[in-house]
Amino acid sequence: MKIEIDQNSGFCFGVVTAINKAEAELSIQGELYCLGDIVHNSMEVDRLSKKGLVTINRDQFLQLKNKKVLFRAHGEPPSTYEFAKKNDLDVIDATCPVVLNLQKNIKNAYQLSDKENTQIVIYGKLGHAEVNGLVGQTNGTAIVVEGVDDLSKIDYAKNIKLFSQTTKSIEGFNQIVEEIKTRISPDCSFEFNDTICRQVANRIPKIINFVAQHELILLVSGKKSANGKVLLDECKKINPNIVMISDLDELDYTILGNVSSVGICGATSTPKWLMEALKRKIEQNINF
Repeated sequence: MKIEIDQNSGFCFGVVTAINKAEAELSIQGELYCLGDIVHNSMEVDRLSKKGLVTINRDQFLQLKNKKVLFRAHGEPPSTYEFAKKNDLDVIDATCPVVLNLQKNIKNAYQLSDKENTQIVIYGKLGHAEVNGLVGQTNGTAIVVEGVDDLSKIDYAKNIKLFSQTTKSIEGFNQIVEEIKTRISPDCSFEFNDTICRQVANRIPKIINFVAQHELILLVSGKKSANGKVLLDECKKINPNIVMISDLDELDYTILGNVSSVGICGATSTPKWLMEALKRKIEQNINF
């Protein structure tokens, strides 16, 4: 049996930076709070927790004072920074530069929105950490659409400025754009900004080529990973024989029977060490 790991899979730049910042701080003081999972992968979160990274939720964050807190790559709304300052929290800001630039663009658009009679629309997953940070740039007024079915939320008699969560698919974004074009009043303007991260989006054609080369695909991804869900949908179009797992213990070895080649790939939240560990475990448990 041939087992191959996709060399283009693994952490994106933003996640690598956040983890590096966390480990650098932990090497100095041995404890650091992180608002939300630093990455949507439970095994990587567990690895860092053993080094002293304490993952907290929003309610726990609101109880903190005089502590050091890491803001992960997804970014945070302005209200989070305001609270941190008020409670004397020392912030290590690991917001991805791509997300940070998007936040600034949305904030600028929002500041002009009343004057221009414009709605700010964000194509993204409602409740996702990055989207919460983006909506926060508009004081909660941005309209979030997850797909075509949500487009009824928009008033087509007003101008529209559309942005996208950085990890959404280009195909999905283009579908939203074309649908809005058919609905908006001819008297209104429609400005759309493709703000999808190309480091993430460019992986799709590469991973599609990879999955076509193997009989069985094991996609290693955390259950919370938005990018993992996008990759799963795209890969299924090419190779329906794909299984998504988030933990080494989830693998059902019976699916490996009579398979001559296995491809292992991962989302932008999947560490390389986890994919390598999966390959070793298969090799140890399968009679070659």
